[in-house]
Amino acid sequence: MNLYPLAKTLVSAIFYPFYRIQVIGKENFPKEGGVLLCTNHIDNLDPPVVGITCPRTVNFMAKEELFEAPILKSLLPSLQAFPVKRGMSDRQAMRKALSVLKDGEVVGLFPEGTRSKNGELQKGLAGAGFFALRGNAVVMPCAIIGPYKPFKRLKVVYGKPIDMTPYRERKASAEEVTEVIMGEIKKLLDTNK
Repeated sequence: MNLYPLAKTLVSAIFYPFYRIQVIGKENFPKEGGVLLCTNHIDNLDPPVVGITCPRTVNFMAKEELFEAPILKSLLPSLQAFPVKRGMSDRQAMRKALSVLKDGEVVGLFPEGTRSKNGELQKGLAGAGFFALRGNAVVMPCAIIGPYKPFKRLKVVYGKPIDMTPYRERKASAEEVTEVIMGEIKKLLDTNK
């Protein structure tokens, strides 16, 4: 059962007024085709915030531990999330993400791998570059600019798609491409504070 549309409506009704969410650059988001959406990670509420502000359904990679919680185990898959083992190469999660991109859908990823403790952008993990190179999809940078405080402005900024063609053609490394993606997220953070 797909609860995504219902959850999006309910969460939007609460979050938009509560966090005074402002969305910038939504028009940059491709209307169709595979998209790898890469976002900074500052709070546990980032996935629902990206989910309600993104114009398309986002399939999030979520840490495997979340799928072990009784309620979340059945809820997360109906919200288009799929598990990934952290700190190791998870082939099943990789295949799933590449398959979703190949099907012309959106995969949401937090390249830092975990929440930033101080709100500053951390170094990205090579997985983002791997999916960007192998996924044959558009890469969209996104920045969430907090704080998550009631009735304080929360911004979600969608940048312009990053063209991966030159990196694929010269067989760039996953690490290099991750740095490019993180650089674009940093630009969004710096220009929209």
